[in-house]
Amino acid sequence: MFKQALLIFCCVASAHAAPTNNAADDIERYLAERGIVAQMDQVRQSVGDTASDLVVNAMGFLGVPYRRGGTNAVTGFDCSGFVRSMFEQTVGRVLPRRASEQAAVTEKIDKQDLKPGDLVFFNTMRQTFSHVGIYVGDNKFIHSPKPGQQVRLDDMRQAYWDRRFTGARRVSPTAIGENVKN
Repeated sequence: MFKQALLIFCCVASAHAAPTNNAADDIERYLAERGIVAQMDQVRQSVGDTASDLVVNAMGFLGVPYRRGGTNAVTGFDCSGFVRSMFEQTVGRVLPRRASEQAAVTEKIDKQDLKPGDLVFFNTMRQTFSHVGIYVGDNKFIHSPKPGQQVRLDDMRQAYWDRRFTGARRVSPTAIGENVKN
């Protein structure tokens, strides 16, 4: 099952990455070299399918450029647009558009209780919940950071992120509108 998810991930990633002759092979090699494949395997073994599917789907968008107000891979994502798109595509839940609104409709959890698929929030613009990402495990999160950057993985223990961490939240099925998937 994991190999199928990885194959799907590589296909999705190649559709969003810079074009190459063997984009899927390049993406797979890139992920393997950075230990991401092993991390994804650990995530898949330790969490439910929904959370791991969310993380695998999000990984497929590594390298998509940041765009203020962006909500899709074609034009780019901002942080909350990225999170919203991943939840809608994978989980079928429609989150609010802004990071602060996403924090308001999700369940507060302790940092030590983070699981893959949870949301992590940071103060990057002198506002408590001005930046959001998706926790992937091992203190890492995936997000669309800022203009000139691309969707990427970062470590929450880095001084920049550690100083700005403002909270962790979990998306509960009852906290957000109806499931949009059939």
